[in-house]
Amino acid sequence: MTTEDEVEQSSAPLIEHLSELRTRLIYSAIAFVIGMVICFAFGGMILDFLLIPIENTMRSLGNPNPVMQYTAPQEYFFTLIRISMVGGLAVSFPVIAYQLWRFVAPGLYRNEKGAFLPFLIASPVMFLLGASFAQYVVIPLAMTFFLGFADLPSFVSAILATGEVPAALPESEEGIKIVFNGKVNESLDITLKMIVAFGLCFQLPVLLTLMGMAGLASAAGLRSVRKWAVVGILTVAALVTPPDVTTQVILFTVVYGLYEISIFLVARVEKKREAKLRAEGLWFEDDEEENAEENAEENAEETPGDGATDDLHPDEMDDPLLKESESWEDDEDDPGMTDKSDGRD
Repeated sequence: MTTEDEVEQSSAPLIEHLSELRTRLIYSAIAFVIGMVICFAFGGMILDFLLIPIENTMRSLGNPNPVMQYTAPQEYFFTLIRISMVGGLAVSFPVIAYQLWRFVAPGLYRNEKGAFLPFLIASPVMFLLGASFAQYVVIPLAMTFFLGFADLPSFVSAILATGEVPAALPESEEGIKIVFNGKVNESLDITLKMIVAFGLCFQLPVLLTLMGMAGLASAAGLRSVRKWAVVGILTVAALVTPPDVTTQVILFTVVYGLYEISIFLVARVEKKREAKLRAEGLWFEDDEEENAEENAEENAEETPGDGATDDLHPDEMDDPLLKESESWEDDEDDPGMTDKSDGRD
């Protein structure tokens, strides 16, 4: 067999894999486009759903007719495009995940398939949990925090909608009243940002547990870097949340709790793997760990004193028999005593 034939045979599997990858990417792109079109058709309803937290906040502050505005002709259209892109990705994710599975599964063993498939199912579930937590808990708190700085409820929106001043609006003889007159794209930007951020943060247990099954992370390693994890979580909370303490504390608390849950899951995975290997007779202790434990035990047994009496109990140190035996040992070690005994002989 010539060198050219070997090169052709080695490149054949690569070409097959690239062809398979192209097919899966095409199917995924088609699913994404279809999901995007569907979400664009219902874009107005999805936008109303995403703006429910800010609507409820405005009503709780006394605005009977909450209104949002857009200041550019293309603003509302591109707002719907953004919603359709995020929604299309969420709708088409099952198809994309299936295409990913079809591409990866042929290269996995049966036990690896059984280990990888639950994570593929758990990932969208955890994302939905995070997104729901943001939509129903975090965003209402953030909107209440921000809109609570206004001295009066936002009646300007009601004026723009009806053309009349509401009867509840008090007259002001002096000063300027600070009211909220929100834009659609800016309000939606906060909502989508927090939904995506919490959805991705809820992937932490899935990611760390998968890394633990692959041997890339251990429970002991995660515990040892806990303080650095706290710093990282605080940094992420400061970056992805609005600049208010409430949402930052909520995100930190939730993500740190997920980190501790991840440590528990990784430790459980390690115990199951160890039990399985022990049952198969394939479990071997690491030599370096054994040597380290032996050295630690030897160092613990050694004492800093020169004599053997340092390890004795105080009552044993007062024993005259022990003192006499020690004096005989000192005499044997003394060169002068040895010379005298030689001279007597």
